[in-house]
Amino acid sequence: MFEFVPEFWNSLPRPLRDPVAFAIPFFVLFLALEWSAARYLAEPEVDADGRAIPPRAGYDTRDARTSISMGAVSIFTSAAWKALALVGYAAIYAYLAPWHLPADAWYTWVILIVGVDLLYYWYHRIAHRARIVWATHQAHHSSEYFNFSTALRQKWNNSGEILMWIPLPLIGIPPWMVFVGFSVSLVYQFFVHTERIDRLPRPIEFVFNTPSHHRVHHGCDPEYLDKNYGGILILWDRLFGTFERETHRPTYGLTKPVGTYNVLTLQAHEYAAIARDVRGAGSWRERIGYVFGPPGWTP
Repeated sequence: MFEFVPEFWNSLPRPLRDPVAFAIPFFVLFLALEWSAARYLAEPEVDADGRAIPPRAGYDTRDARTSISMGAVSIFTSAAWKALALVGYAAIYAYLAPWHLPADAWYTWVILIVGVDLLYYWYHRIAHRARIVWATHQAHHSSEYFNFSTALRQKWNNSGEILMWIPLPLIGIPPWMVFVGFSVSLVYQFFVHTERIDRLPRPIEFVFNTPSHHRVHHGCDPEYLDKNYGGILILWDRLFGTFERETHRPTYGLTKPVGTYNVLTLQAHEYAAIARDVRGAGSWRERIGYVFGPPGWTP
């Protein structure tokens, strides 16, 4: 599969050539290193009867295979969404942007990365608080493990992010740079999905999203829910009141586990649940609440 990616990448129009494709060999390398460390260096875990079980800090073969499968499909789905976005971004950039920022200027890249990260924070926060957007994002949180393979458990519906990036071409950032900026964020976030790294030096922990901060975000413990939305910078969470420090090892996964490794079910089950709730609603207020209210909303 990975041998096919460069050919697929080269077949895309230049603005859609995603730098993430070049990072795939490094994803595979670090995934293999982490898997080896979990297998050969971690202390074995046993159940109540003394039988060996896969450590939660390690890998479960079925879980990892599911995550990798989702990531493989997302290469194609994200390319399709970006092709659609390119048309809109190009029109916004050409006809609505009051100026065009130069792609060869350092400050354009600073504006891009900071802008992508700020918009990602708000998209990510909305994704956890509006059920219809959560339906696209929840698949990423469905694993009860936290490792580099979990980072590859990507959604297939990128429509929310596509809409969230609109301010970037509107302020004059070339559309192709928008895609590059988000790819930088995506590659960075791959490396925060691990339990093999404890806390980093305090200045880094204060400014940047780290494995410790992101473990909190993936926890389904009540004190960890809806915290640490940052992509590259954790400063946004500190600024907007959503930061939570890691005080104990999180329990990973959804508050209501789906209980399947079927990738189609994992991607679509929340849409089906929304449809069932809307059909059973007794008023338009209830229907709107089930769609746009937070996950778990009831009348």
